[in-house]
Amino acid sequence: MNRHCSNIWRLGIKELRSLWADRVLLVLIVWAFTGGIYSAAIGVSQELHHAPVAIVDEDGSPLSVRLGKALTPPYFNPPQPVTLNQMDAALDQGKYSFAIVIPPHFQRDFQAGNRPAIQLNIDATIMSQSFIGASYIQQIFAAELNEYLTGQRDSGTLPIKLISRVRFNPNLTGYWFGGVMELINSINMLTIILVGAAFIREREHGTLEHLLVMPLTPFEIMMAKIWANSLAVLMGTVVALTIVIQGILAVPIAGSLLLFIGGAVIYLFSAASIGIFLGTLARSMPQLGLLIILTIVPLQLLSGGVTPRESMPELVQNIMLAAPTTYFVRLAQAILYRGAGIDVVWQDFMAMIGIGALFFLVALARFRKAVTRTQL
Repeated sequence: MNRHCSNIWRLGIKELRSLWADRVLLVLIVWAFTGGIYSAAIGVSQELHHAPVAIVDEDGSPLSVRLGKALTPPYFNPPQPVTLNQMDAALDQGKYSFAIVIPPHFQRDFQAGNRPAIQLNIDATIMSQSFIGASYIQQIFAAELNEYLTGQRDSGTLPIKLISRVRFNPNLTGYWFGGVMELINSINMLTIILVGAAFIREREHGTLEHLLVMPLTPFEIMMAKIWANSLAVLMGTVVALTIVIQGILAVPIAGSLLLFIGGAVIYLFSAASIGIFLGTLARSMPQLGLLIILTIVPLQLLSGGVTPRESMPELVQNIMLAAPTTYFVRLAQAILYRGAGIDVVWQDFMAMIGIGALFFLVALARFRKAVTRTQL
């Protein structure tokens, strides 16, 4: 046992030295856990923020002016007055996200109860913000018109009073979610890439044969690659959580960081086993790259980190139960967002252990088969 542990330790040190000498991979790891997470969280915003608005006021009444002034920051920029011809050209050029046309005699017709129409033109190339903004404008205008007519902003008295309470993210801040999910994607991607690339690199450089003639077992070689590369990813995870997510993005972490790190360690074993399994399938680095693309994209898109699993077809949900990423995303959201304890996520821990062990055993069997073929 001491000999096995010593071999695994020394081989792991060799892996870390090899990784330290590869400056390109080091830059990739540093960027993925710092700038990559920050840019993904901040750059892809789902909120409506300072949307540019144009307004064609053909009425010029106090009511139409009031509607224009009701659109204020931080959701909208102050509406810019334009003509109909200028509006069409500006929308074509993408200068405005929304263009509002208030018809002539709007205030007079509204006071007479004729229900005049306001035209809202939307630049639908900004998919998420366009529909959110249209809903906001409709609600703001409805409240302003009702207050102008009745003195109250509510349109009527309902038989019940519905009060919405947003838990865990009261302001619906998108980058709180985006930053953590990008961290999970980085852990998934880098673990599979680093371990798979390390395995292929040994084969392409001819050093794998050197290891096989030494008193080493395939189990020791695999475990060394797993713990060394997983340690590098785990260090990046801790830096990303403490400095980028908690420090720079100021995302509040509800649960235990130690519990999440424990789950990350188990997931790293599972993802690294997948990386070695792909390394046993590929014969070159380009082949590994293609296999990684076919593996990582479904793992990231279908694990529940981008869209809820409940919205996916039932067949896809059942298939993704065989992927460790599904359980890691679920426990990460439960721990970091909702403050869940081990009594809530222990089943996800066990599922990742089982799936990781299965991939490890399959990869080990393929590696031993390759070793036997090489010795013959």
